[in-house]
Amino acid sequence: MAEGHMSWNGHETWYDVVGDLHAGPTPVVICHGGPGAAHDYTEPIAELSRYGRGCVLYDQVGCGKSTHLPDAPADVWSPQLFKDELVELTRHLGIADRYAVVGQSWGGMLAMEHALEHPPGLRAIVVADSPASMPLWVSEANRLREDLPPEVQAALVKHEAEETTDDPAYAEAVRVFYDRHLCRVPWPDYVERSFAQLAEDPTVYHTMNGPSEFHCIGSLKTWDITDRLSEITAPTLLVSGRYDEATPHIVEQIHSRIPGSQWELFEDSSHMPHVEEPEAFLLRVEAFLEKID
Repeated sequence: MAEGHMSWNGHETWYDVVGDLHAGPTPVVICHGGPGAAHDYTEPIAELSRYGRGCVLYDQVGCGKSTHLPDAPADVWSPQLFKDELVELTRHLGIADRYAVVGQSWGGMLAMEHALEHPPGLRAIVVADSPASMPLWVSEANRLREDLPPEVQAALVKHEAEETTDDPAYAEAVRVFYDRHLCRVPWPDYVERSFAQLAEDPTVYHTMNGPSEFHCIGSLKTWDITDRLSEITAPTLLVSGRYDEATPHIVEQIHSRIPGSQWELFEDSSHMPHVEEPEAFLLRVEAFLEKID
């Protein structure tokens, strides 16, 4: 493992290289979600290195070990910022001519945005548990929310209406949703770490998303690339869970539009198959990447 920092546009992006990026098969850059959740919870994806595949974990600007900008204007936080960061990272690591991207949740949204730029060195993308439309994401999340216990729904509605979403009672109610649709196994340390740092500095998440997965009031609330998905030419694997907040309906909209895309639905998972069914996840992703090598 080789940790480092990349300086670019006045920012510092922390990264960690697992394995050799140049000696083996196509290396992968792993894009975490949130936005602003940091790399920790995606660490199991870097187990792809056991196949001799170099892996890059990194903290996107605004979280983890990278530059934090708690006082930055809201318009700083845009998909373009993170698209630029990803491009700079591939150049900095010397892999811009050959790499794949594995993006989870917001990271998968970023992967699709990146693929729409048609970078010449991009060999493939893996889009794990991601929407292509935030309005559809919110609609589906609120449909799932209707199945929560009545008292949990009441707590969510109360605090959202009163704008007291920083109340611990709201967090407790959200956790009920998370335990059903985010991660259905006891949260490992690496998942807890991501959520702890997200709580410590929620600037990016609150600005781009909002206080919770189903109360999106941030700058991403109208984000929708559904009509552009047919322009993606990179080989694409879609991954999601049966109980995922990225519901089968959401992922089907992507699968039907990206030419030749493959889709693996993990029956015992929600939003984190790489945590809930890690071995099956790694085997499926590696089998896909082997074909594009």
